[in-house]
Amino acid sequence: MSNGTSANLTRRSLLATGGALGLGVALTACGGGSEDGGSDASASAKASGPWSFKDDRGTTVKLDKVPTRIVAFTGVAAALYDYGIEVEGVFGPTKTQDGKADVQAGDMDVSKLTVFGNKYDQFNVEQYAAFRPEVLISTTFDDAGTLWYVPESSKDKIAKLAPSVAVSVYDRQLTQPLQRMLELAKSLGADVTSKKITDAKKRFEDASARLRAAAKAKPEIKVMAGSASQDLFYVSGTNLSVDLEYFKALGVNFVEPSESAKKATGGWFESLSWENVDKYGADIIMMDDRSSTIQPADITEGTWKKLPAVKAGQVISRSPEPILSYDKCVPMVENLAKAIENAKKVS
Repeated sequence: MSNGTSANLTRRSLLATGGALGLGVALTACGGGSEDGGSDASASAKASGPWSFKDDRGTTVKLDKVPTRIVAFTGVAAALYDYGIEVEGVFGPTKTQDGKADVQAGDMDVSKLTVFGNKYDQFNVEQYAAFRPEVLISTTFDDAGTLWYVPESSKDKIAKLAPSVAVSVYDRQLTQPLQRMLELAKSLGADVTSKKITDAKKRFEDASARLRAAAKAKPEIKVMAGSASQDLFYVSGTNLSVDLEYFKALGVNFVEPSESAKKATGGWFESLSWENVDKYGADIIMMDDRSSTIQPADITEGTWKKLPAVKAGQVISRSPEPILSYDKCVPMVENLAKAIENAKKVS
């Protein structure tokens, strides 16, 4: 992923495989709530005066006032919601087929959101224009700064309607985008010194210390990050994903696909047939929790059921696109720490 072209090709190939291991497949939403989550009166409305924010592309967006008509990718909207910033317009995985909130929507009430598309490559530009957005916020999964879930075919039209802000989740540890999202929320009016937010950050730090200790105590435990589709099983490498890079830095012993195997996906993952799902030995398997993937309970392949980690019940969930608030990142760190603490060596 050394240039914009290869990044976009990799991005499309990831989506073509069901959004495996780093990127997603459906469009989403964010909304208002209680004082404990978002706020019925947006926190951004409390801020006043000119607004500017320098994003991770090095682009500085300047507006005459703090934006309140914000449109954001689901996970971004969900993170801002946790900081008390109400986002009314969203794009990205919002609702599952049964109408429930997608996992990437966090605590938001998706029934209150204006959703510009619920699947990848869907974005209603006309509806977006009528919304009169002041700013669009998304993440970026490549070094070119490509806005996640903004369709290539309509990106120029979308760009003309409002400036954009990008928070990078590419090739860095989780703590960096977490801090950047907090800074963004602060600029939009969030009280980042509130007890709720400072307590969440402390819980995240405590969870991280617990994971470091668990990994140090059991260095022999191998962890594999996987994702399932109907035809293929994907094994993620750790070098590009914010969660895996962070966990690796804390000492977690990850299964790493060979570099040659990852080359076709720009370094993200290796694709395996279900017949070869046992290629790598693992004691714990972390499985992609997004709605675009098959969940462990629904995998019927006999080769999967024979894996030592599966037979031992050592399979946990993973959020390849974590909601970037400290509150939402605590459970994913704690779950891995607990899994390692309780794991038996089975590989």
